[in-house]
Amino acid sequence: MNEEEAAALFGALSNADRLRVIRALVEAGPDGLNAGDIADKIEASPSRASFHLAALSESGFILRERKSRSLYYRVDFERIGGLLTFLMDDCCNGSPQLRNCCNS
Repeated sequence: MNEEEAAALFGALSNADRLRVIRALVEAGPDGLNAGDIADKIEASPSRASFHLAALSESGFILRERKSRSLYYRVDFERIGGLLTFLMDDCCNGSPQLRNCCNS
């Protein structure tokens, strides 16, 4: 991952509703959640949730799948891991102090 890609991903996360979406989907695990359930969990209107889901999907943080008449979303754990690796290893040069704070 390069700096431009990492900056774009951090930009996609720079909204409280989007962070709530990510947290809800991480909690849901590999099965994910449908759009309506996500809207309920983040206490957003369906249109507002849809806006944030589209932005996160476009960034690659979440994956979208149609099941019957519903859209299901799940986290791309590999993408999130790539961003964390970039931050911890590349950006911060594997700083032991930073790594220790994450193990607490």
